[in-house]
Amino acid sequence: MILNSKNDLAEIVSEQVTEVKVFTPATVANVAVGFDILGFALDKPGDEIIARFVNEPGLRIVKITGDGGKLPYNIENNTAGFAAQKLLEYLNEDRGIELEIHKKMPFGTGMGSSAASAVGGAVAVNELLGCPLSRMELLPFAVLGEQVADGAYHADNVAPCLLGGITLIRSNQDLDVHSLPLPKDLYATIVFPAIEILTKDARGVLKENVPLKQMIEQTGNLGGLIVGLMNADYELIGRSLNDVVIEPQRAHLIPHFYEVKKAALKAGALGCSISGAGPSIFALSKGHATAEIVGNAMQAIFNQVGIANQLYVSPINPNGAIRI
Repeated sequence: MILNSKNDLAEIVSEQVTEVKVFTPATVANVAVGFDILGFALDKPGDEIIARFVNEPGLRIVKITGDGGKLPYNIENNTAGFAAQKLLEYLNEDRGIELEIHKKMPFGTGMGSSAASAVGGAVAVNELLGCPLSRMELLPFAVLGEQVADGAYHADNVAPCLLGGITLIRSNQDLDVHSLPLPKDLYATIVFPAIEILTKDARGVLKENVPLKQMIEQTGNLGGLIVGLMNADYELIGRSLNDVVIEPQRAHLIPHFYEVKKAALKAGALGCSISGAGPSIFALSKGHATAEIVGNAMQAIFNQVGIANQLYVSPINPNGAIRI
């Protein structure tokens, strides 16, 4: 580039980015038949992460909101901070950076709150540095960040949050991740009841062995769901959203789960199951109008028994984390 004047140089300097803000969406993991290997992103809710350059070297978290004082400022114990730190170490980057974390989704919902923060830390810092890595290259750092929260190295929330759409993780160990086709009229309904389920407890109820008959049925449903997504075959998607392995073992953790599921299906949902480790319950529907009706039916069950709840209706988010 040839600079013709001091004004040209001043213009380039003024365009240098010193601060970025990113939005990272909530996600639904497992998607009924894909335990630890399927997930999809929502339009809302989500988190906002700000990263900016500062004069003092090193990475610091300077502000956290929306967490009720629950999240640590220590980099090593914070999902966003740890993901960002590992990225900086990989890039051998020592410039001073500070992070702000604005939690805009509830904790412990089964909607990927820790994954959203981890993705946000990695994406915000990458954007601030001029995007030296692709989104797929950021995946290992985001997974390491979420591992701080739950101790597990898996990408079923992180991958869709980062990449958008519906993702299949062929191997969590190798992070062999693939995006699945996204039918344009597929909508998600999520109801979050105000009850607490710890992920470790939700995993603790699961049996180590799966009967052969259930394994065959579950793999058939997983294959059917993938083919249904590829062909926008909503009837096949509906027939395939039937978890015969994990849901039966966890359903008792969520009061009135089967009543909510029955109401969703009666209202026109293609399928309904537990979002992640719960307690949120998700349904998939064809079209926004049906998804709204399904949500009202699901909420009605919790309302009748006096359990406070929140409703989210969203298309499948094709973009994942974005700069705002």
